[in-house]
Amino acid sequence: MLLNEHKSKLLFEKALIPVPQGTAVFPGEEDGFSTDFPLPWFLKAQVLSGGRGKAGGILRIDDPAQFPDKARKLFNRSIKGEAIPFIRVEPGENIEREFYLSLTVSREHRCILLTTGRQGGIEIEKLGSDNLLVQKVTLPGGIVPHQIRAAFFHLGLEKEQFQPFHELLTKLFGCMLDNGLLMAEINPLILTPDNRLLALDGKVEMDDNFADLNPDSEAFYQREHATLEENMARDAGLSFVRLPGWVGLMVNGAGLAMATMDLLNFSGLPASNFLDLGGAADQKRMETALELLFGDAQVKTIFINLFGGILSCEKVAMAMTGALGGKSPQKPIVARMSGKDASAGLRILRELDVDNLHITEDMQSAIGILDTLRPAGSAAVDFPAPLDIPLGPGPDPAGYSSAAAFTINQSTPVLVQGITGREGRLHTQLMLEYGANVVAGVTPFKGGEEVLGVPVYNSIAEAVRVHEIGASIIFVPPRMAADAVAEAVANEIPWTVCITEGITQHDMLAAFVRAKGSSTRIVGPNTPGIIVPGQTKIGIMPTRPFSPGPVAILSRSGTLTYEVADRLTRAGIGQSLCVGIGGDPFIGTNFVDMFEMIRNHEETKVVIVLGEIGGQAEENLAEYVVRTGFDKPVISFIAGQTAPAGKRLGHAGAILDSGGGIMDKLETMGRAGFAVCPSLEAVAETTAKALK
Repeated sequence: MLLNEHKSKLLFEKALIPVPQGTAVFPGEEDGFSTDFPLPWFLKAQVLSGGRGKAGGILRIDDPAQFPDKARKLFNRSIKGEAIPFIRVEPGENIEREFYLSLTVSREHRCILLTTGRQGGIEIEKLGSDNLLVQKVTLPGGIVPHQIRAAFFHLGLEKEQFQPFHELLTKLFGCMLDNGLLMAEINPLILTPDNRLLALDGKVEMDDNFADLNPDSEAFYQREHATLEENMARDAGLSFVRLPGWVGLMVNGAGLAMATMDLLNFSGLPASNFLDLGGAADQKRMETALELLFGDAQVKTIFINLFGGILSCEKVAMAMTGALGGKSPQKPIVARMSGKDASAGLRILRELDVDNLHITEDMQSAIGILDTLRPAGSAAVDFPAPLDIPLGPGPDPAGYSSAAAFTINQSTPVLVQGITGREGRLHTQLMLEYGANVVAGVTPFKGGEEVLGVPVYNSIAEAVRVHEIGASIIFVPPRMAADAVAEAVANEIPWTVCITEGITQHDMLAAFVRAKGSSTRIVGPNTPGIIVPGQTKIGIMPTRPFSPGPVAILSRSGTLTYEVADRLTRAGIGQSLCVGIGGDPFIGTNFVDMFEMIRNHEETKVVIVLGEIGGQAEENLAEYVVRTGFDKPVISFIAGQTAPAGKRLGHAGAILDSGGGIMDKLETMGRAGFAVCPSLEAVAETTAKALK
């Protein structure tokens, strides 16, 4: 959640960080505005995009009589296409010097970066490397005294300014921790002639997971920056992003949603939105989603694409039936269902027997139907054709060997953390039904109970006195999940699979620091888990799509894993193991770690990598494959290739950094010998060729 300057400064004030006086003024309040601020005043447009100074978004006035006209001038302006919902009025400040100061969670470095600049301003990145000092701050430790000293001396401040600077930086870091911030930037931090340090401008980004867990954070969300549709979706718990096309999109799961968006865009049927129902598509969510798409004049046709994994297609069909109220949809709908309870779901929709509803269980058939529904005069949105890179010869041998082994099989004893909760109990039953060797569960203060014949203990320490544990699986709420990971690590459990999503990034950063050097392999968080088809599953994966065979699937997306496994199974290609490495920015076991084990896994002959936009996971894997001479064929598919830069699509990991990079990712994989598939349709065919 990105905060505008006004909200950022309110948060800074709460943390006792010095900021200028300021007040918000909204359209319609221009004529009645008055303040006792000393002149001159600065009128500052409140937008989320950068560069407002260059765009004329900051105006100075020296006479209060100028205020109404200049305020209206700002309200009638837009900055980078963004309307100005309100302005912040501040008195001018005398400036002796300007600096840059920020704290940022770094995905690449897996820590917080403390950055200080001898100069601040709107083009901080162009001031040269000597201007900035960047220091790594780890959690849970935090900033240490020598880092504060280094930052202070880098700025060249006088000795008497050390204590105020120390206090300001300490408070800024406290503000970051207390509010789950991913970024806290002061640019510029100014020194006034009377030796005051002041945050003249500020930008803050709050972790969405932290905001979800702390309702008080809602006060910092500015609804005026979002569209009506975005606010409706947010209120309903839906992930929604507007896009420029005309096909309204509704999918379950961020990975499948991104792949579907790409398929539409590459097929000349441009998507008008990204809408992820998530794992819960009840009638209320379905009603909200349909209301959004029916009410959007840009949407001409709707594509509902569902693969039932945990989600039941039958229940979705029932929710959709209720949402439609037995009437024909207001706009044509193409509904594709596959996976869990798909036959029942399709039957329910067919029995509606209404116009404007087209039903299929195949994505390619759905594309064909959508093409026949193309509205006359629909605007074209051009996308380059997807890269189709055939399987290469593979890297040269490097004489590399690894002692790592994938040790999970049907005899692996499993412990369930959070076994007495609703999700823990449900998936314990499903794991037992598949043949998993679940031997124990843990829930504090529930020790001595039994769940489905499985003994429950108060702690892992109690359980390991009685049982040998090969893996644990975590069904613990987000607030406690990082500590549950730490408990598994402290008890040296060989594998721990963290299913929980919605954990704050700060918590996971601290958990991984604590786990450094441990023998425990952490999978996740926000993962569907692990399945060894025909043997065991330690996770929430549905069993229907999977079958035993020679292909390993490694994926950042649950729904894509199910979709691809189903396509392989239908093509007569089984799987040796399937691991969801997790969709969050910070995860434990990554693609490279899994390849270290798979190179020694005799059952695996081919590896499929299902990646996403954002991060460097796939590039790091390509570098590893070349450097170590990995000799098994690698088939890859990357979802989200047509995503708009800087937009977050679904779970926290699915974001493409501004400036692109997707082509570099794909080409890097191709140079490493990976087959880069242009579509999901091509994955099974390419895999079959590789097996021959």
